[in-house]
Amino acid sequence: MNQLRQLMLEELQRRNFAATTIRTYLHGVTHFSRYFRRPPDQLGPEDIRKYQAMLFTKLKFSPNTVILRLASLRFFYIHVLKRGWSIAETPYPKKVRRLPGVLSQEEVARLIDAADTPFHRILLMTLYATGARRAEAAHLKVSDIDSQRMVVHIREGKGGKDRDVMLSPKLLDELRVYWRGLRRKPKEWLFPGNRWHTSIQPVTTKVLWSACQIAAERAGLDNRRIHPHTLRHCFATHLLEAGADLRTIQILLGHRDLEVTTVYLHLSQRHLSATASPLDALTFSSQGGQKHS
Repeated sequence: MNQLRQLMLEELQRRNFAATTIRTYLHGVTHFSRYFRRPPDQLGPEDIRKYQAMLFTKLKFSPNTVILRLASLRFFYIHVLKRGWSIAETPYPKKVRRLPGVLSQEEVARLIDAADTPFHRILLMTLYATGARRAEAAHLKVSDIDSQRMVVHIREGKGGKDRDVMLSPKLLDELRVYWRGLRRKPKEWLFPGNRWHTSIQPVTTKVLWSACQIAAERAGLDNRRIHPHTLRHCFATHLLEAGADLRTIQILLGHRDLEVTTVYLHLSQRHLSATASPLDALTFSSQGGQKHS
């Protein structure tokens, strides 16, 4: 398996896949192999069929997670083993599209105020102020904060694309306070790792996840399933409610397709309340429940 894993890693890197996608694909093939306790090159379509069914029935995975697992196996069989892959024999399950949870602006303020450390506080504030994904926020560099143009440069986001987002004056002030409090001024990463924030590596995405979880519990919001992406959804929804257009929000979020951004129309209280139900336009001649003679 080690040789096959290395070959798959090289094939993924050769195509410039994102680091998170590489980890997900490698894990998917490893889990598949371990489930049958056999090398993956000794497993075939019937094993894939059984594995897919097991993911649903035994592990209770969501359709979207199963799709990711199948994508990793498809890549492995086509690009590493150079075998065919039949979509008819291995159909992808239908995707489930659920509306993301969002917080009100008051709840976001509560969440940020409930951060247990100043470092967690600035992480949460950066997530909300920029709409960055957690990996994007973790990998911000000092040079990405452009106070002259008042923008934040987000490098190599999803799909390897760069983009600029607005730099909030309030965030800039908080970043300066954070900077003055650092024992050692970082030369590269805005948010260095380790306990004292002196590492030459950036903070891990797990730290941003923990910052959200701890703050949510302290703020009494732990029943809302809050995570870093929640603040990204809040960023977009609150911008829409403040009057920003969908195209602008699409650019700020780095969405490839505008259709993905339209989900925030369902979450915007301003847009929902501004649309009247057709029931309100009806005129009734009598009280409900009365029989006509």
